[in-house]
Amino acid sequence: MPPARNQSALIAPTPCPLLLAGCSVRAGFPSPAEDFAAQRIDLTAELVRHPQATFLLRVAGDSMRDAGIDDGDLLVVDRALKPRHGCVVVAVVDGEFTVKRLHQQFGRIRLRAANPTFPDILPKEGQTIEIWGVVTASIKRFQV
Repeated sequence: MPPARNQSALIAPTPCPLLLAGCSVRAGFPSPAEDFAAQRIDLTAELVRHPQATFLLRVAGDSMRDAGIDDGDLLVVDRALKPRHGCVVVAVVDGEFTVKRLHQQFGRIRLRAANPTFPDILPKEGQTIEIWGVVTASIKRFQV
């Protein structure tokens, strides 16, 4: 069983509409201010395709930092999706949750960290590895 910090929460299908500005924000050079219309957007509808199979998990550690997944982020994990080569997945390795990038080649799997200081996880004889779900989004909170 994973540590209490990594407990998952099932996504409820209840709508949660928030205001979405009708313009995008540039991450490069500023653009002239524009009038913008606001509409409501439901984050659950935007981030969740399979509500009954989607969970939130909080990240502990920095093994996926180069993929933009940092300690404390919330992951949206869909258990209904079929994991594919290159997907970021949540796996259970010997009873412990971990988030890594899935590599499949010649019928074998490898779980890769997105931080060079962490080794790949290769299944060893007698080791139990289960791909638990596919990460579809990461929610990051900034300190203010």
